[in-house]
Amino acid sequence: MRVRTTAVIAIMVTALASATAGTATAGTGGEYVALGDSAAAGPLIPPPDLSSPGCLRSLLDYPHVAAKELGVPLEDVTCSGATTADMTAPQQTSAGPVPPQLDALSAQTRIVTLTIGGNDVGLVGAATSCINLLPGIVPDCVDRFTAGGHDQLAEKIAAFEPVWGALLDAIHAHAPNADVHVAGYGTYLRHNGCWPIAPLTPRDANYIQGSIDKTNAALARQAAAHNAHYVDVRTASIGHDVCKAPGVKWFESLIPTSVAAPLHPNADGMAAIGGLVASSVSG
Repeated sequence: MRVRTTAVIAIMVTALASATAGTATAGTGGEYVALGDSAAAGPLIPPPDLSSPGCLRSLLDYPHVAAKELGVPLEDVTCSGATTADMTAPQQTSAGPVPPQLDALSAQTRIVTLTIGGNDVGLVGAATSCINLLPGIVPDCVDRFTAGGHDQLAEKIAAFEPVWGALLDAIHAHAPNADVHVAGYGTYLRHNGCWPIAPLTPRDANYIQGSIDKTNAALARQAAAHNAHYVDVRTASIGHDVCKAPGVKWFESLIPTSVAAPLHPNADGMAAIGGLVASSVSG
């Protein structure tokens, strides 16, 4: 997963103060502004948000669920594929570029939610690279990711942790009157996984979920250090992993059983996460 170095440096050096028009309502001072990647945007969950088709955003993503529960107007600029760099630089999508997400913030913003980081460290790419249809014949991918005593994902998470903190500072600079809530990632895989429903070996399933947990821990630390609230999706979603039956699981496996992107929250998951976010905001 790529990292645009200049944009990352920009986050760490300065909190941009200007807001420019991008989407139909960007920068108009929405009371609640949602930022983030596909874990927030809900790709493929119907109905789609046609205001920004390249972002594959759903009108039933967790920001819409939370906004409805809270009874506040929403400006949702979450976008599938987003990285931390896309907060301060235009993001390229299949339908063309979309403006930097921070452009949606203003002094009138009162609530900000953020889910980011998975694409920075390549969590989905790592999970798909670990697909193993011949366990016991094909080696576990955890050995590749930890060869030479270096845990590649753990090192990426450690490298990005201060960047996420700097992003939170930039959000506060753009929206000085807002409460900021960082929603983490969920428990996608139970202990030892569930091959072949999720075609990862037990060791690989534990490694991938462990890396998700490390990302959550880093986000929680940075939220605490940078005046933001952390929303613990991981704990709430235990028992709702991809191994569960439809109607129980919050996340889809590689072959979805509902209309949602593989390895992402489904509509049930978005409804649950939206409730967690609304409780964090109102609490």
